[in-house]
Amino acid sequence: MDGENGRGPAEVAQELIDTVNEISAISDFRNAYKKQFCNLARRLKLLGPMFEEIKESKEPVSDDTLRALVSLKEALVSAKELLRFGCDGSKICLVLESGQIMNKFQEVTAQLEQALSGIFYDKLDISDEVREQVELVHAQLKRAKGRVDVPDVELYEDLSSTYNNSSDADTDPSVLRRLAEKLQLMSLSDLKQESLALHEMVAASGGDPGENIEKMSMLLKKIKDFVQTENPNMGGPASDTTGGAPADGSAKSPVIPDDFRCPISLELMKDPVIVSTGQTYERSCIEKWLEAGHTTCPKTQQTLSGTALTPNYVLRSVIAQWCEANGMEPPKRPGNSSRPTKPPSVCTPAERAKIDILIRKLASGNLEDQRSAAGELRLLAKRNADNRVCIAEAGAIPLLVGLLSRPDPRTQEHAVTALLNLSICEENKGSIISSGAVPGVVHVLKKGSMEARENAAATLFSLSVVDENKVTIGASGAIPALVALLSEGSQRGKKDAATALFNLCIYQGNKGRAVRAGVVATLMKLLTESGGGMVDEALAILAILASHPEGKAAIGAAEAVPVLVEVIRSGSPRNRENAAAVLVHLCSGDQHHLVAAQELGVMVPLLDMAQNGTDRGKRKASQLIERISRFIEQQKQAQEEAEAQAQVQVQVQAAQAEAQTSQLALAADTDK
Repeated sequence: MDGENGRGPAEVAQELIDTVNEISAISDFRNAYKKQFCNLARRLKLLGPMFEEIKESKEPVSDDTLRALVSLKEALVSAKELLRFGCDGSKICLVLESGQIMNKFQEVTAQLEQALSGIFYDKLDISDEVREQVELVHAQLKRAKGRVDVPDVELYEDLSSTYNNSSDADTDPSVLRRLAEKLQLMSLSDLKQESLALHEMVAASGGDPGENIEKMSMLLKKIKDFVQTENPNMGGPASDTTGGAPADGSAKSPVIPDDFRCPISLELMKDPVIVSTGQTYERSCIEKWLEAGHTTCPKTQQTLSGTALTPNYVLRSVIAQWCEANGMEPPKRPGNSSRPTKPPSVCTPAERAKIDILIRKLASGNLEDQRSAAGELRLLAKRNADNRVCIAEAGAIPLLVGLLSRPDPRTQEHAVTALLNLSICEENKGSIISSGAVPGVVHVLKKGSMEARENAAATLFSLSVVDENKVTIGASGAIPALVALLSEGSQRGKKDAATALFNLCIYQGNKGRAVRAGVVATLMKLLTESGGGMVDEALAILAILASHPEGKAAIGAAEAVPVLVEVIRSGSPRNRENAAAVLVHLCSGDQHHLVAAQELGVMVPLLDMAQNGTDRGKRKASQLIERISRFIEQQKQAQEEAEAQAQVQVQVQAAQAEAQTSQLALAADTDK
């Protein structure tokens, strides 16, 4: 007899067998719920023989029993997910979320017990021994259904107090020792596994990581620092956990600044790279993250616009300086290379011959040949990384730069897009800049076709990820042209311009240039456009500009407060955060904006944001609430003082009137 989706008893039994086998492969429950996880896994393994006998049986199975077996399969899948979470999940999260974990145990147990209740064993062709074993499991699940096992209370209290304590100095070492021992985070491999599990779980949850990921990471860092301080040689010399600590362990390693640690591994970064969200990670860690199929930034959970990894040269240099200042050997990048080396050419002879032909066409002086060659190189450079290396090695970059000033729009478009595609290769960025490409790219940005202008803006963004290039590009006149594209471009053009402007304005010297180019008025227009789709970008740029005196003045003059208050009231979490950041700068030392925000009812959404916003949003909301509250208190005090002065004035006037009346009465008596 066939069940759901045409599956017969043997097929359903095989699915049940496969699920039990998967459950049997899950082990090593090293966490606060080890007993509960082990008991559940052990009980479910005992169901396997029943499924084997059902599969081998030739006796028919009733529809009711088959439906019960299908329900049991669904319950086993839920149990498998819970057990896998208990094996691979973050130990810290498992303790901190004890209420949710126990609820899930109860839910899964009830689901299993209900499914087993629907099976009529006397109607199944199974042996008495197997039947007794299954009935025993059923009875155990029935008893467990109403029982809540209390985890280690001391562990929960220690972890909770440390989680909520932001100060390293106030953390009791004995508490950290208990946490490390009970959570079994005493080795370097355990600490790394916990760090990866923490990020994996946050990514899988789909929740807003701003609420607790930073706290949990800081908590793990405290435990890790304590363990390494107690055991300087942890992991052996090969682990190189501090980037060059004394091998004999005679001196304690200095505390590594948080900004120097990879958010995934919590280790000192050797080869820091930037992802598209602007966050920095150790290259090997973020590569593993991406290879696992993730498409989000581990720290912010924002969707990555691409998988390009940009070396963070500035941070690498700062880390090296810090290591030298603390008597540590600067961390070496994988491969023991003290300086970046140019990738070797990997072109086949045929590919190289084709590229050489195209290079000769670029240099020919014939416009049609140049246009077609630039177009082909554009496509080749788009195709893969190897082509980008080979094309640059062949000498194409200076020739493409020369084509940027050609009056032919199509040639300009091909040339600037080819340079954009070549700039994806990190080693090509320097060659493009040194070939004098920036003025030509800016020329295309001002005068080219819309597609060419879009790609010129994208090229400037790609080049500006290297910090020193931000200065060069900002001084080239690119910013006014980007502001113009932001105002009048297509949707894609506006996005490209906004991305480039955001990146350039990270450098303080470019903020004033952007403000003087009229970017604030354009951003305010984008903020208020119905269905414009540029609110995220506009607020992100305003949040950067608000920290500059000229930016703050321009934003204030643009009467931005009502718009910002509305975003704080109804925007996305990230937009609320940026709007609050702008408002904090505007209200700093300016009561006019503070009064306007207060009168527009900003306090209610701020209070909500202080409770439910992103971590940065909570901080900004708290700052604004504190300033508004202080201002209200000052107003109240000023009003009370004014009322007191008025009362004194009334009393003085009354006294003067009484004295005058007395004098008149005395004068009248004298006349008599």
